[in-house]
Formats: sequence, structure tokens, C-alpha cells
Amino acid sequence: MGDEVTRVMVAVNESSIKGYPHPSISSRGAFEWTINKIVRSNVSAFNLFFLHVQVPDEDGFDETDSIYASPEDFRNMKQRDRIRGIHLLEYFVNRCHEIGVVCQAWIMMGDPKEVICHEVKRLRPDFLVVGSRGLGPFQKVFVGTVSEFCWKHAECPVITIKRKPDETPQDPVDD
Repeated sequence: MGDEVTRVMVAVNESSIKGYPHPSISSRGAFEWTINKIVRSNVSAFNLFFLHVQVPDEDGFDETDSIYASPEDFRNMKQRDRIRGIHLLEYFVNRCHEIGVVCQAWIMMGDPKEVICHEVKRLRPDFLVVGSRGLGPFQKVFVGTVSEFCWKHAECPVITIKRKPDETPQDPVDD
């Protein structure tokens, strides 16, 4: 029993304020909480799995409504998104290696709440850690929350870490 490793999945996303490759306040907070409160100095007893879910842009272009595009435009967009996701995950992998925690990271495409729950089912971690922006009921109606969906549907225990009050931007929807 002493050789058993605890498998922790951490769902991460990019900052809506700073953009790639910066992790969101919630993701960074959830990761740091996991390291400081769960892993602590027992780094060999844990294996962290970082999942970043990229949401496909409906028309393929950031901040631009475009109906027509060449196949090359879509190839470039997919390559750019892949690189941005890799840079985001690099932050978490580098931090794990600095402190000696074994980790793996990958990128999936789709609806974050559905993909996270699917990956939990596939990977079967001991628990899932997600960050939460701490939105009020009114904001949840319009924005929705991935953390709440995962808490209700993931097939493992879910730990939701709220942002610290001093880290909350003027608009709490920002992260």
C-alpha cells in the first residue's frame, strides 16, 4: 500500500486577461493549492495530469466574423492553437519538474465540461481539481461554470478551488 501513487487530474485554461501562454488565475490557484495543501513535500506519492481543453472557434478566426476561408487559413489556425496550448501546459510541467512531481499534460478540443468528464472517465484519477471564478447566480446563468458541471458529473471526487478575493479582477467573469 505504501507504494501506491495518488493520481490527480488538474483541468487548466488560459487567462482571459493576459491570454496565452499565461494560465488563468483560477487554474494557477488550483495548481498552487494542490501543491501546497495536498502534495506538500511528498512529491513521490503523486502523479499530476494536466488537461487543457481548447474550445474551437466557430468560424475559425479570433475576433473576426468571416464566412470564407481557404484550407490554408484553417491549417494555420490549428497550428497556432496547438502552439498556444503547448505554451500554456509548459508552465505547469515546468513547475512540476522544479519541485520534483511526476506529471503529464495534454490538449483536447471541445466543450471543456464534457471533455473533462470524459477524460476523468477514461483516465480514472483519484480526484479532479478545478479552479472556480466564484461567479454569482446571475453570472452563472449567462456564462455557465465548468467547475459546477464537473462537480455534478465527473466520476471521481472533485475539489473546486475558488480564486482569492485579492486576485479577483473588476469583472469576475475575467480570469
